[in-house]
Parts: sequence; C-alpha cells; structure tokens
Amino acid sequence: MKVLVYPHAMGLGGSQLNAVELAGAVRDLGHQVTVISEPGPLVQRVVDLGLEHLELPSERRRPSPTTVRRLRSLIDERGFEVVHGYEWPPGVEAYFATRRRRDVAATCTVMSMSVAPFLPADLSLAVGTAQIRRSVLEQRFRRRAGRSRHSGGGFDPGLVNLLEPPVDLVANRPGHPTDVFRAQHGLDDPADAHLLDLVVVCRLVPELKLEGVLTAVDVVGDLARELPLRLVVVGDGPARGQVEARAADANERAGRRAVVLTGALDDPRAAYAAASITLGMGGSALRSLAFGQPLIVQGEDGFFELLTPESSRTFLHQGWYGLGGDGAAALERILRDLAADEARRRDLGDFGLKLVTERFSLGGAALLQEAIYLDALERAAGGSRPRVEAVRTISGVVAYKVRRRYKRLRGTVAADDFNQLKERGNQR
Repeated sequence: MKVLVYPHAMGLGGSQLNAVELAGAVRDLGHQVTVISEPGPLVQRVVDLGLEHLELPSERRRPSPTTVRRLRSLIDERGFEVVHGYEWPPGVEAYFATRRRRDVAATCTVMSMSVAPFLPADLSLAVGTAQIRRSVLEQRFRRRAGRSRHSGGGFDPGLVNLLEPPVDLVANRPGHPTDVFRAQHGLDDPADAHLLDLVVVCRLVPELKLEGVLTAVDVVGDLARELPLRLVVVGDGPARGQVEARAADANERAGRRAVVLTGALDDPRAAYAAASITLGMGGSALRSLAFGQPLIVQGEDGFFELLTPESSRTFLHQGWYGLGGDGAAALERILRDLAADEARRRDLGDFGLKLVTERFSLGGAALLQEAIYLDALERAAGGSRPRVEAVRTISGVVAYKVRRRYKRLRGTVAADDFNQLKERGNQR
C-alpha cells in the first residue's frame, strides 16, 4: 500500500508522536508511507525514521478546501491508496479528498478524550479507549434510530476501531542513559543521591494539565522537608510562568530545590529513565511505563490515582486519565506510600512494564493499523458513499466554527473541544 499519514500538528505531543512512530512501523511491514504536515519539531523524527516528509503551510484554515485540493493532487500524482488523518480536521480533509474515489480510502485516528460528533459515519475511525469507542457507537446508533430509514447513511460498528496508543519499546526501555540529562539540570549532586524524583513530562498549558502540575508542585513543596522527594517538570508552554512562580514558593517552603523545571526536551527519554516515580496522563503516562517505574495517573478536578493491578482495569477501559478526586490529599497519600516502600515501587514498576509490553507495543499496533487500512480500502471499493454524511459533516463544521467565533467575541475561552489544537494558539 501507498499511505499518506497526516498528523494534526508537529509540536511535541502524544497524538502526533503516535502518528509518526506508527507510520514508521507500518513502513517496516513493507508499505510505502509518506508523512504530510506543517513544520515543527517532530519533522526531524520523521526524517530520522527515514520517511519522506511533505510540507503544509502552518498558517491555514482547519479544515480547508485548499488542503483538500492538495491531498487530491497528491493522490493523482503519487498514487496514494490511503490518506490517514489524525484528529478531526485532518480526518475531515482526508474524507473529502477521497470520497469520490473507489480506489482510495480515508481513515481517521482520534486520540483525544472525545470525538467530534460531525465526523462522517462512513469514515473509517480509530479511537484510543474502549470507553470512547462505546460512546461513539452509542451516539451513532441514536442518530441512526432518529433518522428516517430512507434518508441515507448507515450504522456500521465495524467502522469504529479500538487502537490504543502504542509505545515504541525498542526506543523506550529501562537503562536509557541519564547522565547528560542529570548534569544539565543539576540533578546529579551526590548529596541528593537519596532523593526520589517524581517526573512529569507535559505541555505547560492552561487546559487539561496545568491544574495537576500545580497541585504536584504544592504537594512536593509541602512534603519536601519531611520526605526525600523532588519534582522534575519537563515541558514548556504559555503557562510556564505560573508553574515557575509556584515552584519558587514551593522551594522556599522546602528550604531546598524540591521542584526543578527543565524546559521542553525534543527527546524526553532521559527524563523518563531518570524518574523514581512518574506522573502523567494519556500517551505520556503509557510511555513512562516502558521505563519500569511506578506511575501516578493524573486527570482533572483533583484526579490522581496510582497504577496497580486493581486500578489498571479502569484505565484500560477509560484511558489514562480521570475526572474528580481528592486532589492534593490523594496525591500526598500516594507519595507517602511510595516513598516509604522501595519494594512496592519496584513491584509496581515491574507490573507497568509488563502491561505496556504485552498490550501496547508499537509492533502490535502496526499490524492492527495495517488491517484497518485494508478494511477501509475494501469498503471504498465495494460501496457508495452517501451524500447525506458529507452534507451533515459540512453543516456540523460550520456550526462548530460559528459557535467558536461567537465565544471569542464574548471573550470566553475558545479552546478546541475535541483535540490539542487548543495548545497551539493558531486556530481560526
């Protein structure tokens, strides 16, 4: 197959990193894979994997008729058989670039915590958790039940696939070198050798993650006089000033450098490997498991929960995230427990490594992705694509854009409801 992979962005982030790594793994199965995207740090990762990269302009509407025309011309010129968009705007563009063709299929992967309801029901879709898949199927079933059986469209559960975020277990594994990372950020003082490093790797943005990071800063600052804890925050973004200010207060209370901000790292593997305990959500949480350390899953509204054999069932269903909890009190309880019990830390690290190895390997995900592509091609060749889905999608996108513009005019936050484009600050 000739596959064109289209990530929604190329800044450091879980969805786009999955897109690039999975593109390389599918190529390794014997397919021709090209990546098309705007510029960004992850373009170098594409190059390092030996994949061809085609560039889109950063300043463009999302979704855009111009991008759809560009995709169509590439299909004609290069013979692409599959166009794979990550998150909803590339997914919509891939759909309209291919919908009049029976020799080309579009697929879409959504790794966000919700799926835009206006995505076409006849678009091959992959989502990251069983809970989200069930939600999409229920939504589409209700929509189908409320529609006249003569109005077109269809409800096909086989079009909604579960593809959990994969982890490259060759690149991410215990024993990754940490000496340079520790030296660069002042973490290698022999006097601090007894400290347990709680490491979080994330974008420092107001949405989704900031609440948990600030709570962690406060909790470690309060516990640092009593327990050998140090928080290492790896990342950058518009909320960095808030985190720095809170960290300064925490360090003053602790009487030592209990919270360290490293800034963003193009390759955060050394940070994960240097951790005694990791804190994270989504793809970052999964990637951290590959380094064999215990994981605290962070969510919103005070959610913190330790990954254990018992709690793993929840995360395997709903994803590596949660809503609601005891906030600082919950995190303090978890950290006290882990700090006091080295054997428990070791056992939980071993459990997490076994879990990610058995269920989230990149090689296994590539085989599943290949099957999704083949199924999408078979469907494209064998059936018509109802016009009602195209019309409904256009109407849904227009309505969504109008609502966002109205919110901006009223001065309310216009964060994207469905994906991490909200972190990039260049939406239209």
